[in-house]
Amino acid sequence: MEQVNIQSHAYQSHTSFWWQAMKQHGELAAALLSGFIIAFAWVMEGTFTPSIESILYITAFVIGGFAKAKEGIEDSIADRDVNVELLMIIAAIGAGSIGYWTEGAILIFIFALSGALETYTLNKSERELESLMEIQPETATVVRNGIEKVVPSSSLSIGDTILIRPGERVPADGVIRKGQTSLDQAAITGESIPVIKRIDDDVFAGTLNISGHLTVEMTKRSEDTVFQKIISLVQEAQDQKAPSQLFIEKLEGWYVKIVLLTGALLMVLPHYTFGWTWEETIYRAMVFLVVASPCALVASIMPATLSAISAGARNGILFKGGVHLEQLGSMKAVALDKTGTLTEGSPVVTDVLTRHDVNEDDFIKAVASIERQSTHPLAKAIVTYAGSVKWFEPDEMVDHSGWGVEAKINETTWKVGKLEFFATAVGFDSFETQYNRLQKNGKTIVLASDQNGIAGMIALKDKVRSESAEMVKALMYRGIEPVMLTGDSEQTAKAIAEEVGIKTFYANCLPEDKVTKMQELKEQYGSVGMIGDGINDAPALAVSDVGIAMGQGTDVALETADVVLMKNDLGKLTRAVSLSNRLNQIVKQNVIFSIVVILLLIVSNFFQFLSLPLGVLGHEGSTILVILNGLRLLK
Repeated sequence: MEQVNIQSHAYQSHTSFWWQAMKQHGELAAALLSGFIIAFAWVMEGTFTPSIESILYITAFVIGGFAKAKEGIEDSIADRDVNVELLMIIAAIGAGSIGYWTEGAILIFIFALSGALETYTLNKSERELESLMEIQPETATVVRNGIEKVVPSSSLSIGDTILIRPGERVPADGVIRKGQTSLDQAAITGESIPVIKRIDDDVFAGTLNISGHLTVEMTKRSEDTVFQKIISLVQEAQDQKAPSQLFIEKLEGWYVKIVLLTGALLMVLPHYTFGWTWEETIYRAMVFLVVASPCALVASIMPATLSAISAGARNGILFKGGVHLEQLGSMKAVALDKTGTLTEGSPVVTDVLTRHDVNEDDFIKAVASIERQSTHPLAKAIVTYAGSVKWFEPDEMVDHSGWGVEAKINETTWKVGKLEFFATAVGFDSFETQYNRLQKNGKTIVLASDQNGIAGMIALKDKVRSESAEMVKALMYRGIEPVMLTGDSEQTAKAIAEEVGIKTFYANCLPEDKVTKMQELKEQYGSVGMIGDGINDAPALAVSDVGIAMGQGTDVALETADVVLMKNDLGKLTRAVSLSNRLNQIVKQNVIFSIVVILLLIVSNFFQFLSLPLGVLGHEGSTILVILNGLRLLK
């Protein structure tokens, strides 16, 4: 029965795909059929009676204009306002009413064709999203009570044991419990080279298992997987409109009303003012309705924005909306977190120093027992360094965010954290020389104290990402000032800043300090971005004009950010900025071009230089050109 249900689900998905394809291509087919009827009527002109020719053109009107007329009427009723679609239908009917059936039909044909092209652009990102969704397998092989069973992926639960064979895609996020393989993670991270995965490594839904047999324990619900977050982010981005698009849509209603009112006046005034014949007066009014329509202006932004969002998603850059995509290009400065952003976020213990009366193994065991309750990269590194030991069970743990942790072990109160966490650093003077030396080498120092004062310190070094220095250089080349915000000490921050080429940095920053610095940077530079990966970065991400999260960061950072770099590759940041700049440039080109064309056509019509066919060609041609210009962002 389960197998039948799975096949039924697959059949419904297949049927839905073809139905969507028919809907997407139906508008284009209607436009082309309309054009064929117009061409046939024009070639056979004089062969048929005038009534048959009129029927042919009316048929072309109905077939080509039905979709846009329906859309225009529905939108007008819903918004209680007039729109471009109604304006074009009125112009076409007006042309036919004064005997210009061919011109009116051509207007409908080109308008329908440009509309079909715009629909194609709008559906392009939707089709890419659908193809992305098809990557996730619909079924999975689970082991329950020692029996293998094929079930729908949607029915999996946390803790399920999943078998994944070579050539199969991972159905859910999880941890490898048995086996080793190489995974193609291009759908998630954008990296083209397969990644080796071993026991206890994480795997993501939608990735392709290339070589080995895997046994995976599911760790996240289907709706919480990285894969589903990507889909949700792309869908959210498609639904959000950029400020420039919202402005154009707001302007459209007023503009169309002004054009209709002006068109009505032009049907009367030129006859009495300039002595035009009634036929010429009405003809010029119809031409005005055509050429003054803001079709090209309306199509200047949305197709380009959706193309840019699709291109970004394909390259592992997720924008949560057009507003953030536009804003990214206007940044004058960007604040960068250190750990996990400029650095790899996987520090290792390099030095352990203890007080003369403290055993090093006991010291490490005590500190690691406290730190294993934390998810901070430094804490994980200390726990890893401790290895497999018999852990202490700390009591009365208190987390002082941004400072350190306090806990009791066997009635002894321990404090673990940065130097500033210790109000009275008794015994620190014996460590001060080594402390300063290690800091100058760019290492992060964790101190620990017991009832007798500072018991010891642990030095850790986090490797700087290979692309960090290049990214900083690229940002500065684009006129964007990089600023580092970190909770590390002054000396450690200085060492990392010098290594990557950052001139301005702020050390010893608590989460609230990062927010304060972000507000100061916004006052100084105007538009400021923030890139980070941790929970402590979330407040600053929220305050920034554009929050950018590393894709493998915490869930809080991912949810707070406006842009997500799915692969922890800072090089994607400069690519995102470049994409934003290209979008803003193309939008400006489109808007200026469409306005200039409209003005030229209106002036030409007023001086009676412009015929209706040329007006149609100029108006609709400019609409097609701005859409095609926006499509360049898909590359």
